[in-house]
Amino acid sequence: MNHTEKIYALKFFGVYPHYIQKAERKGRSKAEVDEIIFWLTGYDAAALQDQIDRQTTFETFFAEAPAFHPNASKIKGVICGYRVEDLEDPLVQKVRYLDKLIDELAKGKAMEKILRA
Repeated sequence: MNHTEKIYALKFFGVYPHYIQKAERKGRSKAEVDEIIFWLTGYDAAALQDQIDRQTTFETFFAEAPAFHPNASKIKGVICGYRVEDLEDPLVQKVRYLDKLIDELAKGKAMEKILRA
C-alpha cells in the first residue's frame, strides 16, 4: 500500500485523538485543535462529533466538509517529508494541510498565524 492509498484508508476518528495528544503534550488544548478543524473545514462542534461517531475516513470527512477554507492554499511547508503546496492528490493535500496546522499549534505558533489571519 503506497502513501496515497494509506491516506484514503485512514479513519479520521482514529487520528483525531492523536492531534489532541500532540497539542496537549505541548501545552495547547483540544479547543484549539477543534478551532483549527472548524476553520479549515467549516464543521461546527456537532458536525465534527457526527464525523467521529460515524467513524468516517478522511476521504468522507473532507468530502462532507461544509466549507473548505479558501486560505488553505496559504499553508506552506514540509510535513511528514512532503511539501504540502506541491502535493498533487487533493485529499492527501487536505490531510497534510491539517497535519501541518496541528504541527504549528504544537510548536507554539500563535493561533492568528496558524489560521492565516
